[in-house]
Amino acid sequence: MSQKDEFIQSINDGYQTKGESIILGGAIYDGEPLNAHVKIPLKTLNRHGLIAGATGTGKTKTIQVLSEQLSLAGIPVLMMDIKGDFSGIAKEGEEKPFITERHAKIDIPYKTSQFPVELMTLSEQSGVKLRATVSEFGPVLFSRILGLNDTQSGVISVIFKYCDDNKMPLLDLKDIKKVINYITEEGKDEIAASYGKISTATTGTILRKIIELEQQGADIFFGELSFEIDDLMRIDENGKGYVNIIRLTDIQDKPKLFSTFMLSLLAEIYQQMPEKGDVDQPELVIFIDEAHLIFNEASKVLLEQIETIVKLIRSKGVGVYFVTQNPMDVPSGVLAQLGLKIQHALRAFTANDRQAIKKTADNYPTSKYYKTDELLTSLGIGEALVTALNEKGVPTPLVATMMRAPMSRMDVLTESEIQEINQKSKLVKKYSEVIDRESAYEMLTKKINDAEQAASSQEEEKSLRKTSNEPSTASVVGKSVLKVVTSATFIRGVFGVLSKMFKK
Repeated sequence: MSQKDEFIQSINDGYQTKGESIILGGAIYDGEPLNAHVKIPLKTLNRHGLIAGATGTGKTKTIQVLSEQLSLAGIPVLMMDIKGDFSGIAKEGEEKPFITERHAKIDIPYKTSQFPVELMTLSEQSGVKLRATVSEFGPVLFSRILGLNDTQSGVISVIFKYCDDNKMPLLDLKDIKKVINYITEEGKDEIAASYGKISTATTGTILRKIIELEQQGADIFFGELSFEIDDLMRIDENGKGYVNIIRLTDIQDKPKLFSTFMLSLLAEIYQQMPEKGDVDQPELVIFIDEAHLIFNEASKVLLEQIETIVKLIRSKGVGVYFVTQNPMDVPSGVLAQLGLKIQHALRAFTANDRQAIKKTADNYPTSKYYKTDELLTSLGIGEALVTALNEKGVPTPLVATMMRAPMSRMDVLTESEIQEINQKSKLVKKYSEVIDRESAYEMLTKKINDAEQAASSQEEEKSLRKTSNEPSTASVVGKSVLKVVTSATFIRGVFGVLSKMFKK
């Protein structure tokens, strides 16, 4: 048997599947594409993955191919689209000569198709509004997103406990800011009596970090109506899974908001979805584009949280796929959890680039058919090194692959096409209304106002009693009361009385 025949046999054996699978493309040997197909079993797609490669090497088209094949299998997809170049999946593609030629080489029939799409947003862009409440985050996750130390995290826990005890919902950022101001000023004695003293320096630091998050657009994200996870799991009337695209083009410079949303979404999916165990196919697959934006800005604690969720969420039937330029952008603890790796070409312009390529090559299985570090710089557009897990969970042989072409449009939607999709969307209508029901902000504002009014009445009565013993006209009394009401001395007196009231 020749080495080429031996190679083909190893690919056919290594990527053989008994259950349902998706075909990524055809194997490449000595620069020649073959009809030995690279197949990924559906049952291993909850083992997570990595799609890496330099700009312009075909990562987006690979995600598009994977999303199409998942949708055809009835598996919903969530795509976090940072660059805004993924929306064309909603429209049918066009067969061009280079596509026909490519598919002939790898012996995969080509046909065009379009897929059901929901366009979602964290900002003011048009689409399905994604929101979550502060309460849904909980004190631990909210503290970790803010990057708080143990002392500051303890104060956040007290805030959540106080609001729970007093049935004050924490829905948006103005709620938690109001509570922080209250426990620092008017309610500090009340809090100290029941929960212990809280340093104003600590609350000041927390407040500054919340404002920093707010400036990145989180004030739009936090609130109601909060998004329901079940709305990501929809199948259309033709049995195709919905491709949910979160348009993130306007928050590229706001990595904290991006990582906040991503982590909260993963946490909520993990919390709400039942255990699935060993299933034939995943319930949901998530693609996180430009993943380095998360990891570059994440604190050590946040990275640990991401790593933990990635480890656990696969038991819920959810696969998470990180998309980035270099595998080294992904922390080793997360990288170790990834079963499918699709590596497009890397570029070596500097000595550091060459060292990074050698490290990247070490992350892949050794192969007697390839010099991995050399191949990484010579792969063409739409070609990639692939290694996956077979149905038994064993890593497959490393194989250079000519990827199949997307069936849908390989370009973005026009503005009118985006509007058309949004107008037909039931979810856009469902989440378009901003709900601002009574919560901690309104409750504490009312509590403070009531206390001020009570104190004001007491001051007025005291003033009237004092002046009633003096010979004066009604106009003099009126002026005296007005002076008391409007003076700075009175305002300070009100807060003094408030402190005494809360001590009681």
